[in-house]
Amino acid sequence: QGQLMESGGGEVQTGGSLRLNCTASGILFDIDEMGWYRQGPGKDFEWVSHIKDSGAYYEDSVKGRFAISRDKAKNTIYLQMNNLKPDDTAVYYCKTQAWDSSQIRYVTYWGQGIQVTVST
Repeated sequence: QGQLMESGGGEVQTGGSLRLNCTASGILFDIDEMGWYRQGPGKDFEWVSHIKDSGAYYEDSVKGRFAISRDKAKNTIYLQMNNLKPDDTAVYYCKTQAWDSSQIRYVTYWGQGIQVTVST
């Protein structure tokens, strides 16, 4: 029943900014962490960033340019992407990890992906 809804993608010029949003709904377990992955053309699927109670974490290539934040009450995360580069062009996927205490397991949810295109 759980779903992740993504928004905020689009196309910008090099150096521009976008903010991605991801809202989790229908998840009845405690959300442990939320974050973003991406896959660019001809590139591997890669982790970008995630946020949990211990803090926020970033892949090296986006450090200093991207900032992830969370609104726990709304089960929503945001990825502010500044100084975008053509290499940031990718489909971005939101990921949520939740703890199912009844089954003693983590459950992972994925968004459908949202396009980010950075043109030169």
